[in-house]
Amino acid sequence: MVTLPKAFRFGYKTEILIMRITLLIAFSTLSIMAVAQTKQDTVAITRAALDYLESQHVPNPKQMEQCLHPRLVKRTFWKDKSIKKDYLSEFFAENMVLLAEKYNVKGDKFPAQPRKDVKLLDVSDKTASVKLLADDWIDYMHLVKLNGEWKIVNVLWQYNDSSRHQ
Repeated sequence: MVTLPKAFRFGYKTEILIMRITLLIAFSTLSIMAVAQTKQDTVAITRAALDYLESQHVPNPKQMEQCLHPRLVKRTFWKDKSIKKDYLSEFFAENMVLLAEKYNVKGDKFPAQPRKDVKLLDVSDKTASVKLLADDWIDYMHLVKLNGEWKIVNVLWQYNDSSRHQ
């Protein structure tokens, strides 16, 4: 135990408390540094989100496929007009690859300079949450880092105008 000069002595219990707090701060700092995102992670996560969107701008199913985990689930709410009830609609990786192939074939689904804002909400060493803002909708994404690659595993989306969900 470190002995403080007489002028700085607080008493045994206070000194133990100060030491514990100092150790807690040191270990907390080290643990945060151990799981902090790297520049490469930031770039790769952003690239996955942009691949997802850009593969729809210019139809590119391979670009979509490379950013998705094969077990991706994409969800949104929808309203059944006939019974006036909301329900959850789901799509899977295969649906998204097909969508990327055909959605914007005519080139009329997006403006000339489409909105592509990617906001990293939370990043850990193996998981990330992202908000993607496009012209007509918002996507909330969960990504996972497996074997050194970031893949999108979950998407929850809605139109900016939620009344379009019919």
